[in-house]
Amino acid sequence: MKTGGDRDGEQAGGATWADRANAESLVRAARAQGVTDPRVLEALRTVRRASFVPSEMRNEVGHDCAIPIGQAQTTSQPSLIGLMIEALNLEPEDTVLEIGTGYGYQAALLAKLARRVFSVERISQLAEVARHNLKAEGVLNAEVVTGDGTLGLPSSAPYDGIVVAAAFLRVPAPLAAQLAPGGKLVMPVGNGGGDLVKVFEARDSKLVELRVLCGARFVPLLGANGFEVR
Repeated sequence: MKTGGDRDGEQAGGATWADRANAESLVRAARAQGVTDPRVLEALRTVRRASFVPSEMRNEVGHDCAIPIGQAQTTSQPSLIGLMIEALNLEPEDTVLEIGTGYGYQAALLAKLARRVFSVERISQLAEVARHNLKAEGVLNAEVVTGDGTLGLPSSAPYDGIVVAAAFLRVPAPLAAQLAPGGKLVMPVGNGGGDLVKVFEARDSKLVELRVLCGARFVPLLGANGFEVR
C-alpha cells in the first residue's frame, strides 16, 4: 500500500522512496569517511544525485562511487565531495567558486551551504547539461560559466571558498589571487591519477597549505594555468 504519494512511492517534494534510501546510503558513507558537519550531511540528504548523472547511470546513484558523465569526465563519489566541501567551512552568506561543474551535483550541494555559487566548466556540452539540471531542480543561486577554470572568474571575486574538481601540480595563481582573506581553497594536487587533496587558506596575501585531506584520483586540470589542452 502506498502512502504520501501517488506514483512510484513519491513523497512530498517530489522525492521517491528510492531517492530517500539512496540519500541515506550516501549520508552513511560520508559519515564513515569522516564528514561531521550537519549542514553538509543535510545537503547530501536533500540533493537528488539521480538528477545530476546520465540517465543510464541512475541505478548507481545510491552507491558511494564515481560515475562517468561523458567527455572523459566523472562525478566524484559523494563522500569525497562531502569531505572537500566541508573543508571550505562555508557560512550561509558566503560566495564560493567551483572549478569543474560536470553535471552540476557539487554545485547543487554548495548552493545549500552558500549564498552564491559560481561554477566554471571548460566543456561547453557539460556546462549546458549542468545549467539544465540545476534549473530543473530549482537551484537558483548557482551560475554556470563556460570557460578556462584555471583563470578563475575574476568578475565575481573575491570568493570565501574555492573548490577545484581536477588535479594539477600546484594551485593556479589566478585562483589564489581570487580567494578572500581567511578563505579556504580545496584542490587535488598531483598529475591527475594519484593525487593528494589539500586544504589551503589565504593569509597575509599568501596561500598557506593547512593539511592533506585525503588521497584520491582526479582528472587532470586543463587550461592556461594547468596541464596543456591537447
